[in-house]
Amino acid sequence: MSPLHQGYGAAILQALITGFSFLLVKVALAEAGTFDLLAYRFAVAALLALVPILNGKVKVKVAAADRPWILLLSLLYPCLFFLLQTLGLERMTSAEAGIIQAAAPIFTLILASLFLQEKTPAVQKLFIFLSVAGMVFISLMKGANIGDSSLGGVAFLLLSTLSLAGYNVLTRRLAGRYSPFALSCLIAFPGFILYLALALIKHMLAGTLSVFLTPLQNPGFILAVLYLGGLSSLGSSYLMAYALARLEAARVSVFSSLATVVALVAGMAVLHEPLSWYHFLGAGMILAGVTGTNFAKISQNRQLE
Repeated sequence: MSPLHQGYGAAILQALITGFSFLLVKVALAEAGTFDLLAYRFAVAALLALVPILNGKVKVKVAAADRPWILLLSLLYPCLFFLLQTLGLERMTSAEAGIIQAAAPIFTLILASLFLQEKTPAVQKLFIFLSVAGMVFISLMKGANIGDSSLGGVAFLLLSTLSLAGYNVLTRRLAGRYSPFALSCLIAFPGFILYLALALIKHMLAGTLSVFLTPLQNPGFILAVLYLGGLSSLGSSYLMAYALARLEAARVSVFSSLATVVALVAGMAVLHEPLSWYHFLGAGMILAGVTGTNFAKISQNRQLE
């Protein structure tokens, strides 16, 4: 299998894992607060990352010149991304948030052009916008109205989306010097430290510290956290880094739209959530955008051969 096809496989698998994670987040949030869930989620990711490092099977060495970039990478994702997303969602509905976060591929396209000098043909840009339009269309039909939202919520979600785009671009830059697993490990530990601290501080201020361990009494919560920490956090970041080592940042970012389609299907199949005509139309736009973005690139490569 060529590196190109390996990159596609990793990007698609990452989208599938992320899509199902929305379902597991709903299950876990029934038992724990947002920061508690994030603390448990990244605790699992950090522990799983620590095992091969302690066994000596994986060595993570960071060059002194790259340490500021690695620190920035971990700050962008998961620290700033999830924190800003949470602050934004406290002020906006999930449908409204979907409109703003749908812009991640566009922000990635712009940043990749500025900092990586990646060139994206006009036809690919059109398909990227089509995919984004599909996500925005679904959010609008669900009742989103940005005009009624607080300015603070919009600002937090825009910064969250920029953080994700910056993470994509910076991972692409570092992927040539560090293995995907090394990059995944390096971002897992700061996320665990930040969200454990936030969860404990919140409980101490509220006088509910004993509640922090209560969700562990529910087997469903434990299974959800194992999936979210092992596959959706550590595994997903590994697959993203793997794909970015083989594909352009703009092309990989558009695969994130597939997670929306997977989430819709999972919600319908498992939670019996109803799907309306606009879900199918929006999903069709997303799939057409993702397919067109990558088919256009393949066609261009064949013409250059």
